[in-house]
Amino acid sequence: MARSRSFDEGEVLRAARDQFWSTGYAAARVDDIAAATGLGKGSLYGAFGDKHQLFLRTFGDHCAALVEAVRQALEGPDAGAWERLRAHVMAVVDATAADVCRRGCLLAKGTAELAEQDPAVAETSRKTFAAIGELLAACIAAAQRAGDIQQDADPARLAGLVLAVLRGIEALGKGGSSPDSLRATAETALALLPRPQDAHAPDRHTAPPDA
Repeated sequence: MARSRSFDEGEVLRAARDQFWSTGYAAARVDDIAAATGLGKGSLYGAFGDKHQLFLRTFGDHCAALVEAVRQALEGPDAGAWERLRAHVMAVVDATAADVCRRGCLLAKGTAELAEQDPAVAETSRKTFAAIGELLAACIAAAQRAGDIQQDADPARLAGLVLAVLRGIEALGKGGSSPDSLRATAETALALLPRPQDAHAPDRHTAPPDA
């Protein structure tokens, strides 16, 4: 009869993820991962395989959680779609501005470091970006049905634009751009989305200009 594990798998995976997140894949030593998780190297290997297998597990879990978080932020009735889209964009800005250690986005970090030579990472990244793009497109289509975005616009193309802006904001934040600059970029991108002339003009969420 197999022995039950005497550790919390979720906690171990989160600790390993945070180690990879802080250092990147190449710089994460197995000794450091073991110390972060509280497991010996033998237990770590026995439970999760080698360093590469452990990274793929933590990276995949993180990407799945990211997609689910975006789903929860964007899905809902048509009537609130524009507000949800805007709130999601600004939430990314706020999270980026709050990242004072400039750890950045694990999805972006893992993709940049490994996707070129690691097909498994590349595939996980591709699927994650595609899933987020589909959720953005669905939210934009809902906003179109509610009359908050012009109906002749292509939701998929607009979603691609929003996704690129969000990825760019995260990269700019990691590079040290100020919170005000990041917010200005997000507001400008939102203002460029094609909205009917009578749809919340001016946007009720945008602060009025200084007198």
